[in-house]
Amino acid sequence: MASYLETVREWFRARLDAPGGLSTPEGATLGLRVLAIWRSRMIAQALRNLEDGRVLGGPFAGMAYVESATEGALAPRLVGTYEDELHPHLATALAADPEVILDIGCAEGYYAVGLARLAPRAVIHAHDTSETAQAACRRMAELNGVEARVRTGGLFHPEDFQAFADRRCLVIVDIEGAEEDLLRPDLAPALAGMRLIVETHDVYRPGVLDRVRARFEATHEITVVHPGPKTAPLPEILRNRSHLDQLLAVWEFRAAPTPWLVMTPKRSFR
Repeated sequence: MASYLETVREWFRARLDAPGGLSTPEGATLGLRVLAIWRSRMIAQALRNLEDGRVLGGPFAGMAYVESATEGALAPRLVGTYEDELHPHLATALAADPEVILDIGCAEGYYAVGLARLAPRAVIHAHDTSETAQAACRRMAELNGVEARVRTGGLFHPEDFQAFADRRCLVIVDIEGAEEDLLRPDLAPALAGMRLIVETHDVYRPGVLDRVRARFEATHEITVVHPGPKTAPLPEILRNRSHLDQLLAVWEFRAAPTPWLVMTPKRSFR
């Protein structure tokens, strides 16, 4: 935390004396974001000191967590509100008793390990191009006693879906715009029979949501899920804190909306 604080200080020193550095709307917004991330990290550290570093709420409550998120905000993961718009869709997917869960863009394993705990018969394949993320995911699987069913790997190619054809398969994708390159039914016909939850990133690739959705309209029922305000009860440590701290505790660092495509096969391909 101390090293990050020094980074924040240097960032502001460089801009306070620069012409227009923080006086424009864009500069002020960026400055607020930098400070908010710093405060969010402080809140996350306080949350980690509770319950021995475990998730406090949501479907993954009780999951032991590694020290940091390899991408995005740690605090809402520990609170249990992270991407809670997906909670009912995850419950529906788990009710279908998946044999295989593919988590592509797994980061430190929030979904890979969390779903392994909730689906004890499923094998989870967690992929990320970051070796740091892969190592963190393996560590979190060990902390939660599911390492035998969580298998980590690197880059996942469109054709790799074919290895899981005719299996009850749930696919979760969060790869910062590359979902357009990965989700290719023309290269992986097995995708037609898989449940998919895909975070889309028009912020990086304008129009990617519509292009990916069009590829699956013939084979899947599709719901677009938009991020929304957080309404879940907060843990005791946050209930008497300032409203700003309460907001930052559930802030997910999103710079722009990243809606999800929740796609369910129209018929069984087994």
